[in-house]
Amino acid sequence: MSALPLRSESGVELEDLRETLCRVPSPVTVVTTLASHGPHGTTVSAFTSLSADPPLVLVALDNSSDLLALLRETGRFAVNLLGAGQEEIGRTCARKGPEKFASVAWSLDDGLPRIEGVAAWLSCEVQDLLPGGDHVIVVGLVKACDSGETEPVVFHRRRFQELAPVE
Repeated sequence: MSALPLRSESGVELEDLRETLCRVPSPVTVVTTLASHGPHGTTVSAFTSLSADPPLVLVALDNSSDLLALLRETGRFAVNLLGAGQEEIGRTCARKGPEKFASVAWSLDDGLPRIEGVAAWLSCEVQDLLPGGDHVIVVGLVKACDSGETEPVVFHRRRFQELAPVE
């Protein structure tokens, strides 16, 4: 007898849901904050703009995220949109552990860790923390932002991919 497939509360098979949603291209961001021990961050694909006036963005963090606990303390975070060639930074920051930034070039900008060479960067103040199933939706008020010339990297079908220019 085979095991029954795992289902969500709504009855959708979780593997079907994962397979469907992996086809939605997502930006690859590293959300950072400055903790007492130095920079801390994690790779996040659940990031989007929310409002232009006021300028709001949102990120979704796992309920057990170390970064979420730090955001509750600091009230501030940065969104680093990774650029082409920064896939290894995305992999490194997706892992657990305190030494993630040992191999990542970064500097302070507006008092927050900014990864060098990113496609875009935003400095945010936490405006709200909302329940979102097994995640918390963090709403951030954008206080500063900057974009570079580098094309962003996206996560699609469980792989990092670079965008191809359309002519």
